[in-house]
Amino acid sequence: MINIILFGPPGSGKGTQAKKLEEKYGLVHISTGDLFRYEIGNNTPLGLKAKEFMSKGHLVPDEVTIGMLKNKVDANQDAKGFIFDGFPRTTPQCIALDEYLKESGDDINALIALDVDEEEIVKRLLKRGETSGRADDSNEEVIRKRIAVYHKETAVVYGHYEKQHKSSTVDGMGTIEEIFERLCKAIDSNI
Repeated sequence: MINIILFGPPGSGKGTQAKKLEEKYGLVHISTGDLFRYEIGNNTPLGLKAKEFMSKGHLVPDEVTIGMLKNKVDANQDAKGFIFDGFPRTTPQCIALDEYLKESGDDINALIALDVDEEEIVKRLLKRGETSGRADDSNEEVIRKRIAVYHKETAVVYGHYEKQHKSSTVDGMGTIEEIFERLCKAIDSNI
């Protein structure tokens, strides 16, 4: 199996690139945002738990998020592998993902981080906000806070996989095709 963590701040192009990578390599794209929307929208037990925490303004506990992720992986047993987008975000999530994959004899092949200039991210998210309907994509101050939180809280994830010699960075500036080509080279050199 090929298991890739596509890493980068909000607006770095993970979702766009994941769709292209999914198609090229026959992988299943797992976005934690999509998982939450699905589980909550379908009132699953995990979705109801997540909704309960979110309605109080709390972060959803790791075990709930990991449970959702496991459900998605288990539902795609025939997949050639997975692209993890937005997960893991913390060291405990890294450890849980590693242990879960190890149970089936798999592991993460590579974490590939998209490196995008902050001003470009702000520009991309503001543009996306014009059509996405997401309030957090329409306010520059909120966008900059999200970027700061990403750098502060998720840098440990890069470090976790760097210790295993699995982390690399790809230039996330340029056209969608140029970035895609760089990502493919990084993936091909790790599988």
